[in-house]
Amino acid sequence: MTKESKIKNLDDLRAEIARLKMLAGEQEQYLSDQYRLFNNKVEAPARFFKSLFSWLPGADVAKGLFAKREEGGDWVSKALRIGLPVVLNRLFLRKAGLLKRAIVTILSQQAAGSLNKENVSSLINKLADFVRPSGKRRRHKHVDYGIPPDSETY
Repeated sequence: MTKESKIKNLDDLRAEIARLKMLAGEQEQYLSDQYRLFNNKVEAPARFFKSLFSWLPGADVAKGLFAKREEGGDWVSKALRIGLPVVLNRLFLRKAGLLKRAIVTILSQQAAGSLNKENVSSLINKLADFVRPSGKRRRHKHVDYGIPPDSETY
C-alpha cells in the first residue's frame, strides 16, 4: 500500500513547498486569532471587576497590595512563594477551613513576593548582631606563657 506522490520533478517540489508554507501561515494566523479570542473571553470577568472596583473609593490601595511585582525574582522569593503557604497551612492552620487556607495562601504569597535575597540577608545580619556578644562585655584573661613557678626547670 504505497501512496503515490504528486511530485514528479523539481517544479512540482517547489510548488508543493510553497503550498505547504502558505498552509502553515494560514494555520498559524487561525491559531493566533483563536488564542486572542480565548484570552479576550477569559479576561472578561477581570475587566468587569476592574471597572466595578474603579468606582469604589480606596480601590487604589487594594490595587497596590495585589499589583504584580517583578516577575521571576531571585531564588529566595521563589522558595518563599512555594514554601511559606505550605508551612503556614501545615503548622498553624491544621484544622482551618478551605476559605481560611486560601486567604492565608494568597496573602503569604504576596508577602513572599515582596521579600528578596537582600531583605532576608539584612534581617539575618541584624539578628546575628543582636545575638552576638558585643566587644565591651568580653573580658580578656591574662595569659602568661612563661615558665610556671612549680615546674622542675628552676
